[in-house]
Amino acid sequence: MSATGGGPPLIEVKHVKKYFPIRKGLLQREVARVHAVDDVSFAVREGETLGLVGESGCGKSTLGRTIVRLLEPTAGEILFEGRPIEKLGARRLRPLRRQMQMVFQDPYASLNPRKRVGQIIGDPLKIHGIGDKRERKAQAEELLETVGLSPEHYNRFPHEFSGGQRQRIGIARALALRPKLVVADEPVSALDVSIQSQMLNLLEDLQTEFQLTFIFIAHDLGVVRHVSDRIAVMYLGKLVELSPAEELYQRPIMPYTEALLSAVPVPDPDLAAKRKRIVLEGDVPSPINPPTGCRFHPRCRYATQVCTEIEPPLVDYGNGHLAACHHPLNVDAAILAAAHTAPESPVEADEAALPHDTSGESHPVAGETGRPGQSLD
Repeated sequence: MSATGGGPPLIEVKHVKKYFPIRKGLLQREVARVHAVDDVSFAVREGETLGLVGESGCGKSTLGRTIVRLLEPTAGEILFEGRPIEKLGARRLRPLRRQMQMVFQDPYASLNPRKRVGQIIGDPLKIHGIGDKRERKAQAEELLETVGLSPEHYNRFPHEFSGGQRQRIGIARALALRPKLVVADEPVSALDVSIQSQMLNLLEDLQTEFQLTFIFIAHDLGVVRHVSDRIAVMYLGKLVELSPAEELYQRPIMPYTEALLSAVPVPDPDLAAKRKRIVLEGDVPSPINPPTGCRFHPRCRYATQVCTEIEPPLVDYGNGHLAACHHPLNVDAAILAAAHTAPESPVEADEAALPHDTSGESHPVAGETGRPGQSLD
């Protein structure tokens, strides 16, 4: 899978898996595995922002840490500028650390409380042998000013700052080595709503100034909409939908995405009253023993027998909009036929198991609620 337009992708993720073993007994034998990330593929081109969303526990933060090799992948390929990095040792990976950085979710836990701000920001420069002590101090003060703090804060400790200010320090640290890729793991979720917009505007300005590529991890679709070029939706370790940002909000194809969008607050009371909120029944299944077939089927109101038996592949429904669903929403018959009969489509093997539409209007759906095929426009 390649990034759409804009040249070759900066980062490619191919069939990446990350399992955590569960061990018991005196011999610590492996008795089960947590399927945190299970066969995820996508690509991000240079200068793009990919939003990665889903419920808590869906594997998005684990995927982000695996991409920058803070966690070792269980299987799959990770290519940075076309170079595989998933098996590189610490020594060979070290030069690439300058190109890939991460902004962590909790600004209170991600900064060393015993170090001063100047040392926190300057340590990456020191580790990679960039500049002398005076030059590192000058760069740290410049970065503090870049992220909206005063250079006079250089000698202060993290506990002297608010949550928003600490997150700015974390961003300054990530930018110290002038990376190409920044994985931002829910960088605004721990902040007050009044501060979130300031932080999002800062990230947008920094992307232009430093020519950054972002993977923006969040669970708030309202936030992701304003910063992302494309959005990837994860559920229980799987990538279930990938789409240009605006198209995802106008035409969700996966029922799980439809449910997520229905929970996004609407500032207009009249529109909010007219909109039907979809409440998913049941709990998220255990990642230790995920369901067979489509992992969303135990909570999906459109699920049929095929959903419990066959795992739906990611199918391209045009304009780079991919979704993994046996009963896609908001797809007319022509697009559906083209997607399911394309020679390169991986869905051909399962096509015989799918229910077929004979009305000529939209793809049929099981269940009495909802009308897949009906546009949200």
